[in-house]
Amino acid sequence: MDQLKQQPHRRRGANGGGRRVYALLRAQVADGTLAPGARVPSTRALAADLGVSRSTVTTAYEQLVAEGFLVTAAGRAARVAAPLAAGAAPGRLDAPPAAPVPPLSAWGRRVEGMAGMALQASAPQEAAPIDFLYGAVASRDFPALAWRRVYQAELLRQQHRLYYAEPEGDPALRRALQGYLARARGLVCDAGQILIVHGTQQALDLCARLLLEAADTFVFEEPGYPMARQCFEAIGARPLPVAVDAQGLDTSRLPRGDAVRLAYVTPSHQFPLGGVLPMARRVELLQWARQHGAWIVEDDYDGEFRYGQRPIDALQAMDTDGRVLYIGTFSKALSPQLRLGYLVLPAALVPVFRQARRLADRHAPVIEQRVLASLMDSGAYERHIRRLRRAHERRRMVLLEAIARYLPASAQVAGTAAGLHVVLWLPSVPQQGEAQLVAAARAAGVGVYPVSPLFAGPQVSPQPRPAGLTLGYASLSEDDIQLGIRTLAAVVARLERSE
Repeated sequence: MDQLKQQPHRRRGANGGGRRVYALLRAQVADGTLAPGARVPSTRALAADLGVSRSTVTTAYEQLVAEGFLVTAAGRAARVAAPLAAGAAPGRLDAPPAAPVPPLSAWGRRVEGMAGMALQASAPQEAAPIDFLYGAVASRDFPALAWRRVYQAELLRQQHRLYYAEPEGDPALRRALQGYLARARGLVCDAGQILIVHGTQQALDLCARLLLEAADTFVFEEPGYPMARQCFEAIGARPLPVAVDAQGLDTSRLPRGDAVRLAYVTPSHQFPLGGVLPMARRVELLQWARQHGAWIVEDDYDGEFRYGQRPIDALQAMDTDGRVLYIGTFSKALSPQLRLGYLVLPAALVPVFRQARRLADRHAPVIEQRVLASLMDSGAYERHIRRLRRAHERRRMVLLEAIARYLPASAQVAGTAAGLHVVLWLPSVPQQGEAQLVAAARAAGVGVYPVSPLFAGPQVSPQPRPAGLTLGYASLSEDDIQLGIRTLAAVVARLERSE
């Protein structure tokens, strides 16, 4: 065992010494220096040889025994264990040749195929100095003081025990949401219909898994939110894109027949073009769902933010047949990092969604739910929403003024009446020039995002579409918005001159 005395520089501390002894013995077992069946020194002898405490060696031996490298018996010296793998070379721990990797499930293969898809929502690793990324909000807008005060109070609240909560969410938050939705979105429901989830994406995933089968067809807005589309496609369902116009989904183009199981819509503020679905189309959509036995998934991703007038009531507020599943989120009002959202379900779907939620991940974080419930009960949340709406309206006005001032007169802006983003059309730049425009803007320090990836299929129209950009402004200061648009205008001008 002389090889055990050849040590690197001694570390200070029992833990360091123990790791050193453990690593040395394990390495010598692995490379065959210590053959199977060989005795190892007593803890006392090895401690004296290495200049460490006996307890340090004992700890190392115990770990090696637990991992199967050494074996011990009462009254006998510890020995090196037999090879761990049958047929392995004596004393070596080399892994046998790898067996074929088991195949992924059909769902896994579909998800794997989506991994390389370019999404507008997928921001580059590093944000641009001025980044018009939709979905980002300003950290300074978060009600940090109020949140911290209530959070600390919740931490100090004594609980009888700590255990898993119910999958549908904290009762206090669901009751608070029941009142808030009635006041803010005209949506009257029972608290039992509300299911708290990890943001919109988990809500979409649950809808896809519970409402669709492989080979089903679903209606999808064209263009629309790609993460929703991919959620449904991962199940194996096929999208049926239906065009949108300035008023949202063109309901006159809804398919006739019973083949479609679901329609995904953003009626309060169509993503990305910004149309608000008028009453006549809402009635037609609900009638279509009734006639064809289809579900409607209503994604109200930023419905609180409408400027100049009261936000439009939710589509589910008109639903008398129990066909609309309403999705809401706190990502835009508070933070996307909070990962809290909710579903308002038809009563018939509550039991199965509750059980699916339990199987997925039990429940959302409880403390955060209770903090949010307290803020809603006290009125602080709605005061925050009102302040936030005023701040976003100022940013929106600065953005529109900057576009009018610096960009070509031909530039057109869509979706200005609501939400936290606009779509900028640039007739002076062809659609094929979107990628070059985005790259040139980023090189100049401005992050902008093309519209093209938000279309599900090839864009066929009588006239070529111009380049389009999605500009989110909720995370930017008014000064940065102005500077960003001025810089973008200079990039557009350079591209026009180079043609």
